[in-house]
Amino acid sequence: MDAEKKREFTRRISQSNRSELVVIQYEIFYAYMEDAKAAHETGDYESFREAIRKGDRVLAELSETLDFQYELAGQLYALYDFSKRALMRCIVKKECQGIEDAKKALDPLYAAFVQVAAQDTSEPLMQNTQQVYAGMTYGKQNLKESFQEPETSRGFFA
Repeated sequence: MDAEKKREFTRRISQSNRSELVVIQYEIFYAYMEDAKAAHETGDYESFREAIRKGDRVLAELSETLDFQYELAGQLYALYDFSKRALMRCIVKKECQGIEDAKKALDPLYAAFVQVAAQDTSEPLMQNTQQVYAGMTYGKQNLKESFQEPETSRGFFA
C-alpha cells in the first residue's frame, strides 16, 4: 500500500464513526489483498507474505472487536476464521486462490456494512481532530482537500 493510500485511510479513520470504521477496515483488507496479488504476479514472495500477514491482522482486529452477546457475532467469527485460514493456505502454497476464497466470503459482509454505515448518523469516534472539507478547490488532476482547525491545540486535554 502506497503512502497516499495510507494517508487517505488515516484521514477517513479520523473522521469516521463506528460503522464507517468497520467499512474502512474491510477496504484496508482489500487493499492488502491487491498488494499481495501484485507481488505474487511479480514473483516477490516476501512482499506477498507480508501483504497476506497484514490482511490477516485486519481480520484479527475485526474478530477481536466482535460482541459475543449477540448470536450474529459467532457467525461473523466463523467467516473471519475461514478467511484467515484461506490466507494462511496462500502463504503455504504460494498461490492466490485463498485470497479469492476469502474475498468471496467477505464481500457480502462488506456490502452489508456499507449499507449500515450509510444509515449511521452517530458522531465520529475521534474528537478534537481537524475538519476536512473536500471540493472547495480543484487541482488539474484531482480534488483537493482543505483542513480547517477549530482550535490551535489538537493534543490531549488534561
